[in-house]
Amino acid sequence: MDDKYRILIVDDEPEVRDWLGALLEDGGFAPHGVADGAAMRQALAAQRFALVILDLKLKGEDGLMLARELRGQSAVPIIMMSGKGDETDRVLGLELAADDYLTKPFSGRELLARVRAALRRTTELSIPLQRHAGEARECYAFNGWVLDMTARELRQPDGAPCALTQGEFSLLATLVRHPQRVWSREQLLEQTRGLDTEVYDRTIDVLILRLRRKIEPNPRHPELICTERGLGYQFRAAVSRP
Repeated sequence: MDDKYRILIVDDEPEVRDWLGALLEDGGFAPHGVADGAAMRQALAAQRFALVILDLKLKGEDGLMLARELRGQSAVPIIMMSGKGDETDRVLGLELAADDYLTKPFSGRELLARVRAALRRTTELSIPLQRHAGEARECYAFNGWVLDMTARELRQPDGAPCALTQGEFSLLATLVRHPQRVWSREQLLEQTRGLDTEVYDRTIDVLILRLRRKIEPNPRHPELICTERGLGYQFRAAVSRP
């Protein structure tokens, strides 16, 4: 399946772009490397990419801001790279829109595994709706929102779709299927283990924050996904099956 996928590499170091490009090409992908945000926008406007690998620190540009800009326009998976191993960078990168994070130096084997995992999750999430025609749909409604498990889609109260990353969808699905239950971080990590992303202590906190920004009337004072101090999280909305 790899030869179906074009991957955009955004890194201002030619040696890194060349190494990643050769690695991905050997893995059966179709890589395209660019050095900055302007070239990234031009490439994205010219053709469709299945995944973007984006360096956190670009000369004269903020990779985090580019990731947030890209996420605002597309649900394409984003893998961020950085030379720093600080957890704050990882949390901030994931919080702003990245689907996965790699700390340099990393092995080619690890990168290919993460790329394939991200593409596999994207494929699972993008099953055409027509495949489900005639099937009994598994849907959950809460506060006017509808989470369609069959189509893997979240719809806002006005019916418009709300884009979710793979991690956000998996976590919300777990919470909505078990309203009023208090989940520890460890339990939620176990439930979302299929994400295949790097698991560390703040992963769930970051995903919860991102979900709150999308579905809560006031994310600073959440009413749907609530923190149970010292225990974990609870989905408090009334959930029905339309």
